[in-house]
Amino acid sequence: MKAAFLDRDGVINRDVGYIHRCEDFQFIPGIFESCQQLQAADYRLFVVTNQGGIAKGLYTQRQMQALHEWMEEQLLRRGIRIEKVYHCPHHPDGIVPDLAGPCECRKPKPGMILTARSEFGVDLRNSLLVGNRESDIEAGIAGGVGITVLVDEESSAPVTKASIVVRSVLELSGRIDELALERDRP
Repeated sequence: MKAAFLDRDGVINRDVGYIHRCEDFQFIPGIFESCQQLQAADYRLFVVTNQGGIAKGLYTQRQMQALHEWMEEQLLRRGIRIEKVYHCPHHPDGIVPDLAGPCECRKPKPGMILTARSEFGVDLRNSLLVGNRESDIEAGIAGGVGITVLVDEESSAPVTKASIVVRSVLELSGRIDELALERDRP
């Protein structure tokens, strides 16, 4: 099985800081089309998201879970199925004792990706990761993901380790067919 690992904030929804309520969640233009095209290309969709606001005491696991259930429902209404949402509730500066400090799941570490591989049998070499930060790209590379895509709306020439850079999620939807070619390059 090949997977498309999608970061949440900045890829699926606008990143306006510690989103945890449905009424604050704004889907990014082009995300529905991109997800539909990824599914049509036989990618199974996973969300991998750092949610350090939980460790910082800004919202709870329960609030985050409710938001993710709502997000998945909105996507499913458009024919988009998320296999699983993986989240990291930890943060080095957290105030919640069990969640403060380092962990193996917070990007740029690949813990969430490796867990998906174990749970679902994901073929990482034939998979891709889409993120809007270098820590997303680093997690994909560390996890052995074949293609990493950086969504960078602001920089015309970002310094990145990503395989591909796109200016928007909408641009990504126009380049899905190109991804397999990128993966097969030496």
